[in-house]
Amino acid sequence: MDFGEEPDNWSNGNKRKKRYHRHTPRQIQLLESMFKECPHPDEKQRLHLSREVGLDPRQIKFWFQNRRTQMKTQHERADNCFLRAENDKIRCENIAMREALKKVSCPHCGAPPIPEDSYFDEQKLRMENTQLKEELDRVSSLTSNYMGRPMTQLPPALSFSSLDLTVGGLRNLSVGPSLDLDLLTGGSSNMAFSFPTAISEMERPIMAEMAAAAMDELVKIAQSEEPLWVEVGEGREVLSLDVYDNLFPKHGSQFRGPGIQIEASRDSGLVCMNATSLVDMFLDSRKWIEFFPTIVSKARTIDILADGLIGRSGSLHLMYEELHVLSPVAPTRELYFLRYCRQIEQDLWAIADVSVDLSRDNQFATPSSTRRLPSGCLIQEIPNGYSKIIWVEHMEIEDRNMVHQLYRDLVISGVAFGAHRWLVTLQRTCEWFACLAAVANSPRDIRGVTPEGKRSMMKLSQKMVNNFCASLSASQMHKWTAISGVNDDSVLVTVHRSCGPGQPSGVVICAATSIWLPVSCERVFNFLKEERPQWDVLSSGNSVHEVTSMTCGSNAGNCISLLRVSGLNTSQNSMLILQETCTDASGSLVVYSPIEFNYINIVMSGEDPSNIPLQPSSGFTILPDVRVPGSTYGASTSSNLTGNTYGSLVTVAFQILVSSLPSAKLNVESVSTVNSLINTTVQRIKAALT
Repeated sequence: MDFGEEPDNWSNGNKRKKRYHRHTPRQIQLLESMFKECPHPDEKQRLHLSREVGLDPRQIKFWFQNRRTQMKTQHERADNCFLRAENDKIRCENIAMREALKKVSCPHCGAPPIPEDSYFDEQKLRMENTQLKEELDRVSSLTSNYMGRPMTQLPPALSFSSLDLTVGGLRNLSVGPSLDLDLLTGGSSNMAFSFPTAISEMERPIMAEMAAAAMDELVKIAQSEEPLWVEVGEGREVLSLDVYDNLFPKHGSQFRGPGIQIEASRDSGLVCMNATSLVDMFLDSRKWIEFFPTIVSKARTIDILADGLIGRSGSLHLMYEELHVLSPVAPTRELYFLRYCRQIEQDLWAIADVSVDLSRDNQFATPSSTRRLPSGCLIQEIPNGYSKIIWVEHMEIEDRNMVHQLYRDLVISGVAFGAHRWLVTLQRTCEWFACLAAVANSPRDIRGVTPEGKRSMMKLSQKMVNNFCASLSASQMHKWTAISGVNDDSVLVTVHRSCGPGQPSGVVICAATSIWLPVSCERVFNFLKEERPQWDVLSSGNSVHEVTSMTCGSNAGNCISLLRVSGLNTSQNSMLILQETCTDASGSLVVYSPIEFNYINIVMSGEDPSNIPLQPSSGFTILPDVRVPGSTYGASTSSNLTGNTYGSLVTVAFQILVSSLPSAKLNVESVSTVNSLINTTVQRIKAALT
């Protein structure tokens, strides 16, 4: 309601009440329209509007004043409501932050936060300063002993955490006598692994000097000849400890504790990959696992201490890795180490590794029992796209006698984690990746498989093999339980929940056993590769036909195949078997997994196979059985450290998806089934080969 103009006529001596004038809807509509266009009309506009709406110009003036006041009040009220809401929101956030700060704990020791007032406690600050100085002196002394020279003086304001610059660790396998509740309920036995936090600025100079000293030592010993290295056959060499101790007294026998044993070997050869790609592989933990799935079960870059120049020269990474020999009864080796890259000449690169101990910063890490002394490789570029590699492995190990009897000679001889195994594995893997790159230019084969289809099938097979190798880890985070047999004939099982892209969702049980066979690795590999009906329980003795295959290297045994078992029922006939076989001088693999026809069609069309839910893979690992003096296992006891073989160490492993529900519980029937399956397979292999 709007107020009109005050009337001019008043009664004699008596005031009349002010007369209210109600505007018509048409007048209000015209006034509102004008207000939207011009909230402040001039005298001429008010005169024109008064004639149009039939009101006095003064009424028009007062209406616009009132309307502007009303609009200002509405805006202020809206702003006040918004600011009040924002203020309440900020107040709630402050309260939540104060409550959260009360619950914060130290990431290293788990202690509650220290009140602010305590920082002004002068006596406490003096005590802490004294402790930091003592720790600085301890770390500096230890590092000086390691490098054989005094440490560079650091600014006095710098202090050090409880980082001990020593070594990584070896974990022991603990196998229970029976099933536990975690296994029966289908719970995952794999715990989330916790890695140390990033390295502080005060620790980086020490690590940089350690890496530089390790690089100098690596280059010197890698390029030395006799008497430092002694040839033991087939181009492989072991380190002469007496000569080494004289050349590098800071690592000499006087600094080795009791029970310390040395594994030091060197090997050289050509690989079909250029130096730049190899350097990138060494500095990428994901590629490190892809190239060495049979040796490296876990790897991660914890911190990048230096990025390096163009071409990665000068890069310094703090890394973690877990090494295994593809058997649940063989303990893994866990290492935290520095990896330093340097371009020595235009066509020569060096990658140096040296251990550090981060167990105090990691609640899951155990005290060190494996230490990698300066190790690594020299990579020389060759014009034809190949590279010449000189690989050096040098470790100090405690308590090697705790290794399972079946694999003890393989480990003690230095073959299990020696330079030869690393190099021949790298050669085979580089051939595999060269074939992956070459199929892009290959023609369609006689079965109609396109180059794109071949690449997809190779990538899918790579995922299958990596999954199989990872499933056999015997780390402390990968718990195995014995369900049958004793000693060397035990069947071990573990269970985990599968999820994520490219993996079937549900509960997966993995069962494995390791056996010794008195026949050569080559004979075992050929039998498993070519005579599937004789050992495959699920094929029921039916013939197996090869749908398609491709060779992945110079050795005909390195190939990927699609197989079909004839004579199966209708439901089983919709499945094919994807199989990859690979072999080199260090051992062999036969890995396979069932795959449905519709997924094979997707793969053969050339689509990315990363999201195809491949069934859990199964297969065999075959390693040579070597002997050292005094060995009592098997038929022969005479040997030396030259790598002579006396049979084969075979691990049989099955992975089965027992339920498609991640929340499902594992029952005893599933365990009994997989136990029977693996025992029957082992019996058939022994009957055919022994």
